[in-house]
Amino acid sequence: MKPFGYVQAASVEEALRVVAGRPGARFLGGGTNLVDLMKLGVESPELLVDVTRLPLDRIEELPDGGLRIGAMVRNSDLAAAAPVRDRYPAVSQALLAGASGQLRNTATTGGNLLQRTRCLYFQDTAKPCNKRAPGTGCPALDGAHRDLAVLGHSEHCVATQPSDLAVALAAVDATVHLRGPDGERSVPVTDFHRLPGDRPDQDTVIRPGELLTALTLPPAAPGARSRYRKARDRASYAFALVSVAAVLEVRDGVVQRAALAFGGLAHRPWRARAAEEVLHGAPATEDTFARAADAELAAARPLRDNGFKVPLARNLAVRVLAGLADPATDG
Repeated sequence: MKPFGYVQAASVEEALRVVAGRPGARFLGGGTNLVDLMKLGVESPELLVDVTRLPLDRIEELPDGGLRIGAMVRNSDLAAAAPVRDRYPAVSQALLAGASGQLRNTATTGGNLLQRTRCLYFQDTAKPCNKRAPGTGCPALDGAHRDLAVLGHSEHCVATQPSDLAVALAAVDATVHLRGPDGERSVPVTDFHRLPGDRPDQDTVIRPGELLTALTLPPAAPGARSRYRKARDRASYAFALVSVAAVLEVRDGVVQRAALAFGGLAHRPWRARAAEEVLHGAPATEDTFARAADAELAAARPLRDNGFKVPLARNLAVRVLAGLADPATDG
């Protein structure tokens, strides 16, 4: 066992002060991912700064009709919150599709966004991995990559981001709020996770010493409906092969507003901008939905064993959009 220090922070200021200038320190929330990685030897922090008692565990109504969600709000509490279920059902559905009830009772909103890939090579310290040890290579390219990326990957990494919640947040245009040595800043959730490029070890745009403090959701668009669906190998406790989060507003048979995001396809939640361009102002038909999905997935570069993800993503997107356009067909 590798020894490490432990501090329970009494305030955000204390947490930031303790971590400042210590690259070996990590913030500890629910620990459902970090502690697992410590057991595997993937993470070896010299200091854990426990932030579970900070006042970041509230869901607050905003004056404009949006929501502010503290980073320490538990996944189960967020999924069950009436404003989330009523106005952002895709967010609640995404949370309930992840992990188990016990884990959702422990896992936090902030930690959910920060969880790391479940790529087998990343989790096995006996194997090379550019994400874990930059410059050592990516054996997944020619190895076991059935579950890995078909969009946005590079020669250095084909890992996927595993968060269900992050996909739904991308579709509803959430914002991530950070606080660090240089003060507070906000980042659109669609810009929060990075594509691998030549630095796959950097999952997000978080700077050293920054703490994720909250998320904000914009007001839900009147008349818009949202949905999250996930395709996986088994019915529970499995990460997505492909997932889809969508927001759709249809008036007189025409798409007025559309937002679409994919999970399980890339190093970050994949906001489908090309598909949205096809959808806007078009008839709300399965043909339109299929053309939109095809426009987005034309950029896919599947590997030897994961080409099935492309038609799976297409069909799942069409089914979700069709169900939102006509609730009578939703099933």
